Amino acid sequence: MKMVMYGCGNIGRGFVGALFALSGYEVTFIDIADALVERLHLERRYPVRLVSDSGFEDIEISGVDAVSGRDAERAAGLIAEADIMATAVGANALKFIAPVIAAGIRKRFAPGGKPGRPLNIIICENLMDADAVLGGMIRENLPQEAREKFDRDVGLVEASIGRMVPVQTPEMQAGNPLRVCAERYGFLPVDRDAFRGGIPDVKGMVPFSPFGFYIRRKLYVHNMGHAVCAYLGGFAGFEYIWAAAGNPDIRLVAQNAMLESALALGARYQVPVRGIIDHIDDLLLRFSNTALGDTCRRVGADPVRKLSPSDRLAGAASFCLEQGVCPAYIAAGAAGAVYQYLRESGKGQGAGNAAAALESVSALEPGGRLQRAILEIYGVFLKGGSPADIRGAAELLRAEENRDVV
Repeated sequence: MKMVMYGCGNIGRGFVGALFALSGYEVTFIDIADALVERLHLERRYPVRLVSDSGFEDIEISGVDAVSGRDAERAAGLIAEADIMATAVGANALKFIAPVIAAGIRKRFAPGGKPGRPLNIIICENLMDADAVLGGMIRENLPQEAREKFDRDVGLVEASIGRMVPVQTPEMQAGNPLRVCAERYGFLPVDRDAFRGGIPDVKGMVPFSPFGFYIRRKLYVHNMGHAVCAYLGGFAGFEYIWAAAGNPDIRLVAQNAMLESALALGARYQVPVRGIIDHIDDLLLRFSNTALGDTCRRVGADPVRKLSPSDRLAGAASFCLEQGVCPAYIAAGAAGAVYQYLRESGKGQGAGNAAAALESVSALEPGGRLQRAILEIYGVFLKGGSPADIRGAAELLRAEENRDVV
């Protein structure tokens, strides 16, 4: 069985591709990181190190290959012959690989190809509606006569990537640039209803339906809580996520922010909140894994994306409001992201620039409830407040909202 893994970075190599290789698939990675591709092609194996505060375990991933994404013709040929494929390139890079995927699908549909044989594409990106986004990009590169076959024979399967894989340092690689250090968590939830044909039996892959719950749980609980730790931690001068999560005030803000999303998810999908709370407890423990060495800078990178209307901060806050939940603590994380965005962009700190950012980046209504909440806590950042001050502002905002409801 042949599997194509588009992206041989931390998630592609350190999680998804590894699961398929351990399940007996011949995995071929496609990437534009030339040195990495050349080394993988030469060695046909690489180590994954599962790390925790109690030690590590090395697992060898074998039976793999890699080709350059710059060779679009060869990449398309691999896709045409694949039994299944996955992407882990980052949401912003999907537009660059969609034409190659479309070319592979055209070859698959051509006479002598594999017409009628389903191809499932597991989309491993932190992106709401990733199936619709990637599907639209692929369709733009298909002739009209191929689009009906595409809709019938190609499954666009969203996945929820829970494993945390930090930027790999020379110390983590320990002399082997192919080594990936990651946490032990190894479940890959996927959208059961999106598959065409049968669902493959892959180690750690768990099909769920309806999948919207898991996509939102990942983005609005895991990713959002991670971002809250990153922005508050970075503002407070912490380098590492584990240090930020270890600060009692930051931990409480992140925990309560995730609980806000948990209440909204429970209301929207009619699922027991207890299970989501258990997941939050596990996440906070995983955030504190010092062996990962994950930094606030990495997790908080690209605040524009994280503040976009459907992403982890503004998206989670809006989702909460839709379900009648006050997102006071999520607003604290969003305020931290606004502060970082203004600092990185050179626009200058100030309430006016913060309001303009929330309108342009997050599409928030000027003077609306959510914009006002975020700006109120942003004022604490503007004054150089401590994590305790930020927590206090979120507590006060929550109390005022609850008082209005009562």
